Amino acid sequence: MVRPHTILAGSLIGAALLLLSGCGNPYYSAMEKVGVHKRDIMVDRVEDARDAQEEAQEQFKSALEQFDSVVTLKETDLKKAYDRLNDEYEDCVKVAAEVSDRIEAIEDVSEALFDEWEDEISLYESADLARSSKKQLTATKASYRDMLSHMEEAEESMAPVLRIFRDNVLFLKHNLNAQAIASLQNEFAGLESEIEILIARMNEAIESSNEFIAGMKTK
Repeated sequence: MVRPHTILAGSLIGAALLLLSGCGNPYYSAMEKVGVHKRDIMVDRVEDARDAQEEAQEQFKSALEQFDSVVTLKETDLKKAYDRLNDEYEDCVKVAAEVSDRIEAIEDVSEALFDEWEDEISLYESADLARSSKKQLTATKASYRDMLSHMEEAEESMAPVLRIFRDNVLFLKHNLNAQAIASLQNEFAGLESEIEILIARMNEAIESSNEFIAGMKTK
């Protein structure tokens, strides 16, 4: 779903903003001029990262199913089997990169948001309000760090899966014979175990993301 403020920003700023979207402060400043604050952007990016992880989960499950179908292969067309497995591997690489990009985007906006928040606390004349704001900032940072930690653990869990997948796809490519299929069968248990770990960590990251989003929307 396209968010209302995204439509507004696009209509007022146009193509120039698209070029600035990854450039840090100029982008955030431009967005604030149309009423979209760093807090809004941060929530949007956490939602995007959560969605990317959900997509990655499904892709890695699909890849495992394809791997399983290849190791139990009865047909003689090993080239076709390789093509299917390689397609799944390449799709896994793409979704893994998307997850990493989304996490980087969250880190970028969070740094800008927290720096601004910290600076603005010094502007309060009321000591009570300053203390309250600082307490809220501390709590938000703690919640953010917990969420980011789960995301990074899930991100790191993709690496061993991709390594196993890549090695076996390459081996099958260079050895399109029954011996190659037998070798893949020996690797299946290890791949299945790594994907189970990955999915479990992604579930934790998704749950943590939902909690963080809910907390940001109630503050």
